[in-house]
This record gives sequence, C-alpha cells and structure tokens, in this order.
Amino acid sequence: MRIRGGESNHTLILIDGVEAAGGDGEYILSGLDIANIERIEVLRGPQSVYYGSNASAGVINIITRTGGEGTEFSASAEAGSHGSTGTSVFASARGARGGLSFSFSNRHDAGWDFSGDNGERDRIDRATAILKGDIRLGESLTLGFNLRRSDEHYDYDATNFLAVDAASYVVDDPMLSTSRDETTFSAYAEHEMLDGRLAQRLSYALTDNTEHDYVAVAGPVKTGTEAYKYRLGLGLDGAAASAAHLVNLLVEHQQDSSSTNPLFRRMSDAVAVEYRGSFANGLDVQAGVRFEDNSVFADATTWNLAASYAFANGVRVHASAGTGVVNPTYFELFTTSFGFTGNPNLQPETNESFDIGVEVPFMDGRGTVDVTYFNENLEDEITAVPTGPGTFSFINQFGTSSREGVEVEGRFAATDAIDLRLSYTYLDAGDPGGTVELRRPKHELGLGVTARTFGGRGSVTADVRHVADNTDARFFPPFTPARLPDYTVVNLSARLAVTDDVDATLRIENLLDETYSDVWGYVGRDRTIHVGFDANW
Repeated sequence: MRIRGGESNHTLILIDGVEAAGGDGEYILSGLDIANIERIEVLRGPQSVYYGSNASAGVINIITRTGGEGTEFSASAEAGSHGSTGTSVFASARGARGGLSFSFSNRHDAGWDFSGDNGERDRIDRATAILKGDIRLGESLTLGFNLRRSDEHYDYDATNFLAVDAASYVVDDPMLSTSRDETTFSAYAEHEMLDGRLAQRLSYALTDNTEHDYVAVAGPVKTGTEAYKYRLGLGLDGAAASAAHLVNLLVEHQQDSSSTNPLFRRMSDAVAVEYRGSFANGLDVQAGVRFEDNSVFADATTWNLAASYAFANGVRVHASAGTGVVNPTYFELFTTSFGFTGNPNLQPETNESFDIGVEVPFMDGRGTVDVTYFNENLEDEITAVPTGPGTFSFINQFGTSSREGVEVEGRFAATDAIDLRLSYTYLDAGDPGGTVELRRPKHELGLGVTARTFGGRGSVTADVRHVADNTDARFFPPFTPARLPDYTVVNLSARLAVTDDVDATLRIENLLDETYSDVWGYVGRDRTIHVGFDANW
C-alpha cells in the first residue's frame, strides 16, 4: 500500500489502533477479509508525531465493528467463481455502561494462477475472530480490551532467474505455500478529571505474528511489537472530548523483535506534544512535535503543522507540512537470503513534505471538488544495489528523492437516487539520479456511480479504475526497468433487500475480463463473480 509515492513500509497500517505488522516492515494485505469492518480511516502525509516511525507517508486505520445500543446479530454467506466461499457472523450487546462484541469470518478464495500459465490456482484461506469489550466504572473510569486472531494459508509461485521474458519469469509451482498466524491485543484505561477537561488514557498493545514457509529450512519466523502508551488531553475551554482548543501530551515505549536473530530486537522511547484548535471564524489548526530516543538508530525529532479555513460560501482551503522517519527493515539490515546480503550500517530514511489544496462546493452543495498539490523530499533512501552476478546488498542513496503530484477528488449527487464519484492522482516520483521510482503509476483515475433502485430497497454500484504509465523492474533480459501496459478494470456490485432483515448481494470483479499486470511477470486476476446474502437482526 503506497501513499503519495512512498514505499509500502512508509505507510503504517493499524487494525483497531494496533500495528498490524509485528516487528518491522509493511503489513501483507493479501487475504485480509473486509467482513465485519465498520470503516477505514486514511491519513495522508507524515504522521510520525502521533504514530512514530514508519508513518512518514501516511496511516491507514482499519476499524472493526463494535455494535450499537441494545443487542445486534448479523450473518453473511457468499459463493463465487472457482469455488470461492465466505461466511461471517457478528453479535454484540451494549448497555449504558459498556458492551461486548464478537465477530468471526472464514473465507476460502480459490485464487488464480499468478504465472499466467493457466495452471494451479494460488488459493488463500483465512479465518479471523475478534472479541472486543468495554465497561464504564463509576462516572470517570472506562476499561476496555480488543483481541484479534487471524490464521491464513496461501499458495504462491516460483520465480525463474534464468527467464528470457516476462512470460517465463513466474513459474507455476503447486508445492509452494505459506501460513501466517496473526494475534493483536490491546487493553486500555481511560479516566476523566476536572469535569471532563482532563482526559487520560493508558494502553498496552501487542502484535504477535508467525509466518511459516513450508519450503524454508529455517522454520517459522515470529515477529512481535509491544507498545505502552500514555496520553493526557487537556481541554483549554471545556471537556477534552469536545473542546475547541485541546493540548495532548503523549508518552510512549515500544519494542520490536524477531525470532530470526537477537540483533533484531530494538526499543524506542518517545514524548510528543500536540495542539488542536478550532476558531469561530472557520479556522482549524493542528501542530505537534515529537522526540524519539531509539536504542539502535540516532534519536529523531519530527514535527507537523496543519490548517484549514472555511469561507462563508463553503469553499475550504487546507494545507499541511511535516517531517517523518522510517527505520531500516530487518531484511535490509541482516538478510542473507535470495541472493541478498544485508547492510547493518544503514541509517533511517527521513522526509519533509507539504500539501496545499482547496475544496469547492457546487450546485448548491450537491457536489464538491477537492484539488490538492503535494510535495515530498526523501533523504537517505534505501535501495538495493548489485554486488556481483545475481547478488545484491542495500545502501542509503546520497541526495534527495522527490515525489510530487496532484490529487483530485469529486462527489456529486446527480439526482436523489444517483451519486457520482471521481478520483485522480498524478504522481512524479524519482530517485536522486532522476530515475523514475518503480511501481508508482504516473496516472491513476477512478470513476464511480451508485444508483438506488426499487424504491430505496436496492442499489447498484459500478467503479472504473484506470492505471497508466507504471514502471517496474525486469529480472529477465534486458534487465532494465520498463513501462507496464496501461489497463482499465471495471467492478460491479449490487444489493437488494429481500426482506426487512435479509439482503441479497452480487459482486463482479474485473467485469470485462481485462488482462493486466502491476508487476512484470505476474498476471492480474480474471473475472470473478460472487453472490451472497446478508442478514441483520
């Protein structure tokens, strides 16, 4: 998951506020089931002040269902092309002083053959269980917890480093598979004082992931992250939860580890101060600074500043700026596999960025268009370099890697029953030598329409995604990066209320059965059709 041209490990992915990846690096999103997800929040730009290292390009927080007041039950079942199936259940009970919720989902995705040889389909099987609860003790103290367990088994294909073209680079191999077990847990206590003006939160979070590649000699690899966090919020003009002017103090301790090598263990202590202000004239301001003491790398100080101003006519201008830091991964530091040798002398990557934009309403507020320009300068970018025939290591590049571009987002209620959506990103990302960064499409266009039908009892949604000018490395002759073919993918979904409690659903992904690729040698998925039912009580 790349945001504004950053690497995938520059985006921090959270599930219910807990880091999804244990230890370091990026979280592998393949197979993540969207069943029982309530919403997904995305913050773009450096967020290291609030979230620490590895949040230099942005943060994605996946928030699962909790349930509302009273008792709720739901269940869903879906079947699709090539024998794919999925089921999920959810139950919650909530009163005035707290509640408890449980969700379970199980999905078998028959997959597709990445090699494009019409051979064995590379499947994914994932089961996920989540238990959440909270209780309010007295009038000022709340305790809560969140436990998530997910087990996944997936197949993959081999690569042929003697390939002569893209078609022969990825080789169908029915013997290759991996299992990944994920456990995340958090517990917290929230306390209010001074009539709610002072709010404190003390939390503990654990991420424990184990991956077992069944052809690897070394056996399972276990990575973990533990974090202790304290936050004090002081409302300068009222209760902290609703204050127009709020000051936050953050104190954190985090440690990462991996079973592969004791050298992977590292710790950091951080303190941060943040101010959030909302003024009566339409001005909103946020500013923060963070100091992080790292046991392995140099200490780091990061900052960010954001502001927006809404005019009386609805036009809103917004801007933000900040700095971020990303620590080297274990693989980059210590690996001795796949022809790579790590470099323990690597230094963290650092970046400075800013964005500025304007949001304009039109047609009496029925539509909005937001245009944002963003710019980032990345220092000490880590990259792989050849050290001999078929061997590589890593270095910090000297100079500045630049990413800049424009984001356009638009929404329009064409009628009472039809909503239109538009998104477009232009990205220009290059390394210090001016070479284009790999797997960063220069153009990405999204178009969408949702139509409510059958008197509001049904809806149909169509989405179009067009990707153009995407460059990737070729590990086959002539071994130089090259532009991938442009492509357009159309997805369709529909929902119809069969009864007051049961909906019938339909999803068609890659409706036109487009042949496409995001990585040289790997073939994108063919057309898949899914039908199912959702029930809620």
